[in-house]
Amino acid sequence: MSTPRPSLCILRRFSFALLALALAAVVSAPLSRAQSPAPAPSAAQQPDQAAPDSGGPSGDTGVIALPKKKDSSEEPPPPAPAAPKFKNPEGMATYSLRVEVPEVTVDVGVLIEKTGQFVPGLKPGNFRVYENGELQKVTSFKRTEAPITALMLCEFAANGYSFRNDMRNAAFTFASQLRPNDYVGLISFDMKTHIVSDFTQDKQQVLQAIDSMQIPMFSDRNLFDALYESEDRLSRIEGRKYIILIASGRDTFSRITFDKILQKIKNTPDVTIFTVSTGGLVRVMTEGRGGMRGQIHDMDYLQADNEMNTFASLTGGKAFFPRFAGELPDIFSQINQNIRAKYQLVYRPTNTKQDGTYRKLRVELVDDEGKPLRMQDEKHKPLKYEIIAREGYRARQEVE
Repeated sequence: MSTPRPSLCILRRFSFALLALALAAVVSAPLSRAQSPAPAPSAAQQPDQAAPDSGGPSGDTGVIALPKKKDSSEEPPPPAPAAPKFKNPEGMATYSLRVEVPEVTVDVGVLIEKTGQFVPGLKPGNFRVYENGELQKVTSFKRTEAPITALMLCEFAANGYSFRNDMRNAAFTFASQLRPNDYVGLISFDMKTHIVSDFTQDKQQVLQAIDSMQIPMFSDRNLFDALYESEDRLSRIEGRKYIILIASGRDTFSRITFDKILQKIKNTPDVTIFTVSTGGLVRVMTEGRGGMRGQIHDMDYLQADNEMNTFASLTGGKAFFPRFAGELPDIFSQINQNIRAKYQLVYRPTNTKQDGTYRKLRVELVDDEGKPLRMQDEKHKPLKYEIIAREGYRARQEVE
């Protein structure tokens, strides 16, 4: 067996080595590529996943930023100055003080004495108002004519047909002159008061209520009690009210004295009383009969007239003493003019004390020079006029 030649063996071993190197290079190339890190993308291609300051929803393409609203001013406004602090003296509690400036309203009627006609065209400078003799400054002035709220207080007692007939005629006459927006009630009285008709704007209801009064129960006429109760009822109604008192003026059995009813009238605000006397014709026919009984009869009715005058004058109303039914239309026409047409004066009293005292009022008319106002008719004859206003009022109490 022949031995191979050395050169041939070396050549074969070299070929195998080259082949092994080639195979190793082929296998190692993919492995090196798999192990090498991927190149980082550029800053322009990388999406920003951080949430913006103003917030907003995120999506597939990243967070959607909402633009921030800019302040109207770059710098915030300075803080408000701190409220000053007051320190009360030791032992004194904190309290609040409220000051009320009172106002007084005075309704003034100016009528010609002879005809009872209202005097129009007066100006604020024509009026002077005195409170307890001290001149007051009028702050408001206007002429008013408005619907009324009135209570007819009628004496209905068994004291004679003539008195009852006069009352019915007077009540019918007043009711027939009512206007659609007026509120009127009807109360009758003998020993007690009786509500015949509550306040209504229905004129027919008032007329039917007057017609329904047929037969009185008692002969007693408790005028003071009835007037006191009526004042009490009207004090619960706001605004200006009127009492049309149709009666003989005599009081026979009241529990309230004359002084107490005067005090009640003074203490009840915004109520004006007009009085219409009944039985005038009978009184004229029976006056001066002589004798003790006749003199007492005359004195009783003289006192009744004085009381009716007092009730009216204290409140700025007026008293009437008719003798015949034919006088009634003119009387109630004057009452309507006086009620509806007035001058309203408002002033703030110089005496601001709320002490509950009664203060007297006086109203005067002056001309442009400050002298007493004089009126003349078309023939230049002087005309006498009457100023109708309440005589006073009672100041409020501090506790009210």
